[in-house]
Amino acid sequence: MAEPAKLVSAISGSEPAIPGLVWAFRLHSDGSAEALPIDQPIEFSHDGRLWLHFNLTDARARPWIAASTLPPLARELLLSNDTFQQLHVIDHCVYGVFSDLVRDIDSATEETAFLRFAMTEHLLVSGRHQALCSADAARRVLEGGYRVDNVAHLLEKIVDEVADTLDRMADKLGQEIDGIEERILADEARPEMRRTLGRLRRTCVRLHRQLTGLRVLFHRLDQKNTDHLSPGLRIHAGKLAQRLDGLDHDIVELRERSRLLEEELRFKNEEESNRHLHTLSIVTSLLLPPTLITGIFGMNTKGLPLTDVESGFLWAAVLMASSVGAAYLFMRRTGIFR
Repeated sequence: MAEPAKLVSAISGSEPAIPGLVWAFRLHSDGSAEALPIDQPIEFSHDGRLWLHFNLTDARARPWIAASTLPPLARELLLSNDTFQQLHVIDHCVYGVFSDLVRDIDSATEETAFLRFAMTEHLLVSGRHQALCSADAARRVLEGGYRVDNVAHLLEKIVDEVADTLDRMADKLGQEIDGIEERILADEARPEMRRTLGRLRRTCVRLHRQLTGLRVLFHRLDQKNTDHLSPGLRIHAGKLAQRLDGLDHDIVELRERSRLLEEELRFKNEEESNRHLHTLSIVTSLLLPPTLITGIFGMNTKGLPLTDVESGFLWAAVLMASSVGAAYLFMRRTGIFR
């Protein structure tokens, strides 16, 4: 088995620190994790395993990664701009790309980005272009005393944090959908609710797409023969896939609920529009007879009735009112008001 010093080549003996590092941990044999200062040189020949997390937007980090003795394919993937999830296993190395939610100052956002990693038995190198929830959560649990047996266990913890973040996001989406459903059932539908449901449904689609990619990766890894890998590189893919399957099922249910609520809200809006059109049709029908009478008396022709009667206007008004009453009785009898 290669020594840790051979896994990553040193850039220079005078280099004060590894450039582009966000944080670094040394994993001791008892499972404890020690946070290392990123502004000081890191000793690779020290007993234990390392987790180096890079900011890939820092141009100084790229030459260091390119000069490392990680397998060429792993270095290439770390420095690539691939935007799809993947997981590869070669001799003495596991590398890939995972999708994760972007982290804001104090919470997760609905935006997704990618975590890239390469893992050997004594070293885990990861990198991102934007702050991600899972890597930061894994860092915090290590600082809180969480113990990991090997680098594969650490990678499993990162993936588990991805699932936890998505689970919390699903709970948040579910609460919003529950609130909208209550308002719809209480006939308190508002136009902005359709926009909110559209946003929630779009978020569910994104999360489902992300989870589908992760599920496929670990299902494929679970079906592969990984006996050639050292125990420190063997990931419990079946366990992770089962967790992701259940979470994806919940996300799909939320997506279907949002779609059904969108349809119900559209039906309620259509019913409201139909009621308004029905009212407008009744008013128009009631006004048609008096409008016809007004039009007749407005003709400039000889022989119009009531032109020589002193109370002709009153008779015309009574005639128009009577026509409205007759139209009302007719529509009521025919069931138009139902």
